Amino acid sequence: MSKYLADILIVDDSLNNLRILSKILTDKGYKVRKAIDGKRALKTVQVVTPDLILLDIMMPGMDGYEVCRCLKRMPTIRDIPVIFISALDDEMDKVLAFGIGGVDYIHKPFQLQEVLARVENHLTLRQQQKQLEEQNARLQQEIKERQKAEAALHVYLHAVSHDLRNPVTGMLMVLKNLLKNQQDGKIAISASIVERMANSCDRQLNLIESLLETHQLELQGISLDCQPFSLYSLTQKLVADWQPMLDKNQATLENRISAKLPLVNGDANQLWRVFENLIANALKHNPPGIKLMLAADAIEAIAPSDLSQSETTQRKKKLIRCTVADNGIGIDISKRDRLFERYTRGNSAQRTKGLGLGLYLCRQIIEAHGGEIGATSNFDSGVTFWFTLPI
Repeated sequence: MSKYLADILIVDDSLNNLRILSKILTDKGYKVRKAIDGKRALKTVQVVTPDLILLDIMMPGMDGYEVCRCLKRMPTIRDIPVIFISALDDEMDKVLAFGIGGVDYIHKPFQLQEVLARVENHLTLRQQQKQLEEQNARLQQEIKERQKAEAALHVYLHAVSHDLRNPVTGMLMVLKNLLKNQQDGKIAISASIVERMANSCDRQLNLIESLLETHQLELQGISLDCQPFSLYSLTQKLVADWQPMLDKNQATLENRISAKLPLVNGDANQLWRVFENLIANALKHNPPGIKLMLAADAIEAIAPSDLSQSETTQRKKKLIRCTVADNGIGIDISKRDRLFERYTRGNSAQRTKGLGLGLYLCRQIIEAHGGEIGATSNFDSGVTFWFTLPI
């Protein structure tokens, strides 16, 4: 704050004092405004905020003390330094002046050099205070950004452990079965099994790449590589890949998704994660022997942006509505609405591994595609997860 740019408000009922103080300060390059009473001063500061206020105490109507009290109740004005100027010389007057928020006290008759010195000193202090406030605001913003980045990293690390566990576990089961059936130290392996393992490795590499992009989940949203693809082909490969895990849990998975279904416009790798998380979730939170079913249908729905319009102007868009259903233990209705929140865990949380990120990540992926996701359930009658995708 340069003194040549500083804006000073003088409040005094004496026209002679206003004239003298104004000349002293304007000669030094300050911008000066004047108010002849307290009410005018309060109106003036609300129009243009000064950098410093010189305030007389003994004024008719509203004295300087009351003016200062009013100034300190204004959120945008309360930090402006107030220097009292008065002929009062009692110590209690000074105590009161400082007690209500004054930063200094100048006796009348005032000396030119004293006024200039005190004004310049408090303008400098005010400038330093502003600099500290700005630095503090920047530090607070940096702390918030760092906390946000740390939260994103936390989600990312757990997403890596969560999503890689499923394909690695499936691969491990295949390898253990091969070792179990070896004869004379030799393993007979069909080309189809080798192909399945190679495909699993490809998916794991794609998943790692996808997770690296998902590191921006909390910062910039999920990055998608959307292309038309067959949902039928994707889920057929998914079912084959999950067969070892299904066998281990004595579970069956029926794929009712038709090959005639329209192509989906989406990121196949990310949507593989959604199906995989929903299947893994069903196996994890239910006893062995459950039945799962995949299904999908083409539907028409009103675009969310058109919901406020009349029925005649609402646009309908074509979507694919996918479902992953099971006949397991179901979900407590009190927890159903929080399923897709971060770190929400199911009824069996005490006996399963996991941090409650799977469904949260599913929601992020589906919403990034412009779709919606939800669940319907009655306790003890299974769960149906559903989500929509653009055709």
